[in-house]
Amino acid sequence: MFKTAAQEQLLPGDTLQAKWEFAQAAGYDAIELRGKGDLHFASRLEELQQARKDGVVMPTVCVDMLHFFGAFDADQRRDAIAQMKSQLTVIAEIGGVGAQTPASYGMFSRRLPPFEPPRSEAEDREILLSGLSELGEHARREGVVLFLEPLNRYEDHMVNRLEQAADLIRATGLDSIKIGIDSYHMNIEETDPSAAILAHADVIGHAQVSDSNRFQPGAGHLDWAAWLGALHTIGYNGHLALESRLTGDPVEAVRSVPSFLTRSAA
Repeated sequence: MFKTAAQEQLLPGDTLQAKWEFAQAAGYDAIELRGKGDLHFASRLEELQQARKDGVVMPTVCVDMLHFFGAFDADQRRDAIAQMKSQLTVIAEIGGVGAQTPASYGMFSRRLPPFEPPRSEAEDREILLSGLSELGEHARREGVVLFLEPLNRYEDHMVNRLEQAADLIRATGLDSIKIGIDSYHMNIEETDPSAAILAHADVIGHAQVSDSNRFQPGAGHLDWAAWLGALHTIGYNGHLALESRLTGDPVEAVRSVPSFLTRSAA
């Protein structure tokens, strides 16, 4: 039986405690938080600590910013690293597991004009390894994990497939960095998503779920039995965190996910 989580913005309620009440009734085991920029996540520490005291389970935070540690601009890279360090520290302070981030989002795509990015692949790799190493060392000191999320080719030109993320992670030599897989992006990028999970089992640390069309699981054509079966085979024991758009009635859409995933994994 997999554990499930829902990102906080998808849950009805004005407080984390109210969202948690709904989440539990719907069959979720946790809430995945969202970490906005400008140190907003750190400003929520008192709120998060109270929620923890009230029993809200919050193992992970997913970054929600406009620039990331792989940005072309050096100032933006430094800011993104500072923001992620803060998020790693906060998630550690509330007893969480880790924080998830892509290398970049919406910065460049080789699939759209002008096709050739302003930085070489070697320069990309150097910058990514530098940022990952710095963040991974911070995560290690805090006792949490940095999850690197591969995005599809239209959203990021650097890290699209699990093999690319795994190569970078292994190059750092840090156990405090793992892959945060996402079923939607894998559906676009992986020739065989299940085989990719099996091939990189040692560096998979977190999983986010949405269907082939980015709606909630069950609203598209992703082969959930195979995808979940691969996670079961590798002994994945983290959460399946819902990160999706919602089709139909949004409350019912969110409510449907735990039971759908349970049926699909059976």
